[in-house]
Amino acid sequence: MSDTAVADISKLSFEQALAELETIVRQLESGEVELEKSISIYERGAALRAHCEGKLTDAELKVEKIVQGKDGSLSLEPAGLD
Repeated sequence: MSDTAVADISKLSFEQALAELETIVRQLESGEVELEKSISIYERGAALRAHCEGKLTDAELKVEKIVQGKDGSLSLEPAGLD
């Protein structure tokens, strides 16, 4: 996969990347794509999957964590990752 294609993926939002990945999966599952194109779009799909996983990991790290106080009460505390 070219550097341009990877850079293009890095600019996509999670939702955009997921939508494109779903399109690729449908194309591959249809069995109507030529072999060379299948390989090419499979590679892009793998890069899109990795991009989506990275976005999800980033989001998880930003989510507030639940902290249990000494008295047993639960409170929200910023994850402090900024």
